[in-house]
Parts: sequence; C-alpha cells; structure tokens
Amino acid sequence: MYVVKVFFTDLQDNNHAYNVGDTFPRGGMAVTPDRIKELSGTQNKRGIALIEEVRGAEETAQPEEAAPVENEPRKRTRKRKTEE
Repeated sequence: MYVVKVFFTDLQDNNHAYNVGDTFPRGGMAVTPDRIKELSGTQNKRGIALIEEVRGAEETAQPEEAAPVENEPRKRTRKRKTEE
C-alpha cells in the first residue's frame, strides 16, 4: 500500500487529485511497478517523492480518535486594585 506525501494530480489518471494521506492508487485503478517507482522517487515532473510505501501494522491500523480537550480554568489577567 502507498500513501500520498505531497498533493498531486495524476496525469496518467485523467488528472485525478490525490491529497496528502490518500491511498495510492485509488480504488479500482491498476498501476505498473514503473509508475510506482516514478512517483515514489524523484524521476517525475515534480522532482520529489509524491508517495511512500506503508508496511506492516500501519496498513491495518485505524486512525486514532483525538482525545477530547478539557477546558483549563481561566487564569486571571487583571491586576487587583491595592488599597492606598
């Protein structure tokens, strides 16, 4: 499985847009090993790796849900008046 590292539009897939974090290739598409090599290396029109291979547990791991952020008590910012 491959994941998109940098946004790009696939010129060999009717200009399909791939956003960062998307799986490559999209469902139902078949790509050649040469195309994978091109997009995961620097020998493409952008000159940078656009996708990277994901292996092992990362492939099946579900995204973790963000822990709810608890509200911290507000800190006083006003100075108290002192008696003169």
